Amino acid sequence: MNADFVKAIAQLGKEKGISVDVLYSAVEEALITAYKKNFGSAQNVRVSMDKANGEIKVFSRKTIVEEVTNPQTEISLEEARKINDHYEAGDVMEEEITPKNFGRIAAQNAKQVIVQRIREAERGMVYARYSDRENDIVTGTVQRIEGKNVFIDLGSAEGTLLPNEQIPNEKYDYHQRLKCYVVEVKKTTKGPQIILSRTHPGLLKRLFELEVSEIQDGTVVIDSVAREPGMRSKIAVHSTNPNVDPVGACVGPKGIRVQTVVDELHGEKVDIVKYSEDPEEYVANALSPAKVDKAVADRDKKICRVIVPDFQLSLAIGKEGQNARLAAKLTGWKIDIKSESQAAGEQPEADGSGDAE
Repeated sequence: MNADFVKAIAQLGKEKGISVDVLYSAVEEALITAYKKNFGSAQNVRVSMDKANGEIKVFSRKTIVEEVTNPQTEISLEEARKINDHYEAGDVMEEEITPKNFGRIAAQNAKQVIVQRIREAERGMVYARYSDRENDIVTGTVQRIEGKNVFIDLGSAEGTLLPNEQIPNEKYDYHQRLKCYVVEVKKTTKGPQIILSRTHPGLLKRLFELEVSEIQDGTVVIDSVAREPGMRSKIAVHSTNPNVDPVGACVGPKGIRVQTVVDELHGEKVDIVKYSEDPEEYVANALSPAKVDKAVADRDKKICRVIVPDFQLSLAIGKEGQNARLAAKLTGWKIDIKSESQAAGEQPEADGSGDAE
């Protein structure tokens, strides 16, 4: 070991953002292992490395006892006092035992351990950085596609977009930039695994937070999100300031804010509705773009019965029941939709009406 080695450790620590003390600690642990492997596995030793010049010293450590039962780790009080009469039973006596050829062995082991410790430290930093970003949004580029898994380069780490977290029919190209939602960060033997999502409702929420300054400052609050990824979504919002229209804030001038979100989700339609603590008003809003004539809520059963104009029935229910289904998810209420003529008993309930929950 020499001064160049010390400089190399300092440089590595700076480049990798790892404490030099952590690296020195790792080296000293490695040298203890190396010594025991080559010179005496039963001994209790301490290795010290000079941080100025890289000089290494090995010390044997023996506990001072009245009666020795293990000569490798113990020394009698009588023998210890021959060296220093201030010793007492229970003290630890150290003696330098550095082998002449230990430097070469030390260098080999130190290199291996430093590489390993840097790898572990980098993994630890990646885990710490991204575990704090769970339930947040990240931007990356498509790095590679293996089978149905898409791997996203996040800069200092790699995220995985599993098949069930991908928007149906969404195509991914190499080097394509994507915004993804961090679902989970797992510790594995190969380092942290970052699970990403393009389908999570949280992605939609975070996208609006990025685009709408009123959400960022707390003036507009997102109360609920319902998604059928790649098809249609609904978000419910309210304003803490009576002078601010929460829906208008999210739509933006000429629809630019909501369009930015739609573009990021490759055309997924987004309905923005006003939240209300009154379930009848809330359900009526949630069925937008359909217009509701009347809504009656059964709070005990949490069912809301809705009447819409005959010509609005198919719009209220939506293609394959999608609009009603999303409204039910958004509000948390089961919704029973009827047209005016059905409600009046002019024709039997059939194809047009429907329940959603």
